[in-house]
Amino acid sequence: MAKGKMTVQEAGRKGGLTVSKKYGHEFYEEIGKKGGKKGGLAVRQKYGSPFFEEIGHKGGQKVRNLIKKAKKS
Repeated sequence: MAKGKMTVQEAGRKGGLTVSKKYGHEFYEEIGKKGGKKGGLAVRQKYGSPFFEEIGHKGGQKVRNLIKKAKKS
């Protein structure tokens, strides 16, 4: 790689470390909670409650099948 150039991944890592040093771990927890709430509300408004029921059911089926498979081996 040419001197002075960095990949997008390297730039992201460098920026993340800088923010982490400046604001600390709690900052990431706070923005993560805010994003999760806003994202969840947006999904609920777009798809409705049945969507969550469906993906919850699919997740449960996947876990059930994995457990069944593990018991057989």
